[in-house]
Amino acid sequence: MKISGKLGFIGGGQMAEALVKGILAKGLIAPQDVVVSEPFDARRAYIAEECNVTTTSENSDVMSQCNTVILAVKPQVMAVVLKDISQGIRTHHVIISIAAGIPLKTLESGLPEGTRVIRVMPNTPALVQAGAAGLCRGASAQADDMELALSIFNAVGVAVEVPEHLMDAVTGLSGSGPAYCFKFLEGLIDAGVREGLTRDIATKLAVQTMLGSAKLCVETGKHPAELTAMVTSPGGTTIEGLYHLEKNAFRGALMDAVCAASDRSRELGSKD
Repeated sequence: MKISGKLGFIGGGQMAEALVKGILAKGLIAPQDVVVSEPFDARRAYIAEECNVTTTSENSDVMSQCNTVILAVKPQVMAVVLKDISQGIRTHHVIISIAAGIPLKTLESGLPEGTRVIRVMPNTPALVQAGAAGLCRGASAQADDMELALSIFNAVGVAVEVPEHLMDAVTGLSGSGPAYCFKFLEGLIDAGVREGLTRDIATKLAVQTMLGSAKLCVETGKHPAELTAMVTSPGGTTIEGLYHLEKNAFRGALMDAVCAASDRSRELGSKD
C-alpha cells in the first residue's frame, strides 16, 4: 500500500531510522515526502544524510506537513510529546505510537477527542528489516488507517493486528523474544567452546544454525515439531540432546519467561 501525503516521525532514533529505510526500500513513499523531527543536531544531520529525507528540530513542522505521524519516542517523554503535538492535530492525521507499554487510553486521552490512533509493539530486529510487530487500533481509527500502518511495519518485517488486550502477550513474546534468542545463542556458543571449538567458529555455526532454522520454518510452512522430527533419528545424537532439554524443562522455562514478561508489561501499563 502506497503512503499518500507526507509521513512524519517525532523522534529520529534507531527504530525511526529502520522504518524510514524500510519504507523507502519498498517504494512506499519518496524521500522528499518524509519529515523527521529530532532534537539533537548530530542525529538530525545523520538522518538527513543517511536517508535523504527532510529533518527539523520542531515537532510542529511535522504536524503541519504530514498526514501520518509516527511517535518514535521513549515512553517517559510521551506525555510531553502528546501535549506538544496536541494543538496541531487535525481530522486528517493518523497518529501511530511505537512507545512500549503506553496504552491506547493514555494516547487518546492526551490528544483531541476523535484522533485516529494506532498503537504498535515492534521489536529490535526491525533494525535489519526482520522485525515482528503487533498493532492495535484506537476507537476512532479506521480500517484504512490500520492497512496503512500494517504496510509500514511489514516493510521492516512481519506485522499483525491484534486486539489491545493481547498487546502485553505480544510484548512478552516478540517484544522481549530477541533477548531469549540471544541467550539461547550464547548457550549454543558456549557449549561449542566447551566441546573444543574456537569461539569464532562456534559463533558462526550457532548463528547460522538459528538463522537457517528460522528460515526453514518460514519457507516450508511446516510446524516446528515436524521440522524437529526431520532431524531426530531413533537412538541418535539429536534425540539425546532433546531428552536433556526436556529433562531440564527447556520449553517450560521459555513459556514462563514469556508469561513473566507479559505480566510485567501489564503491570507497567496499569501504572500509566
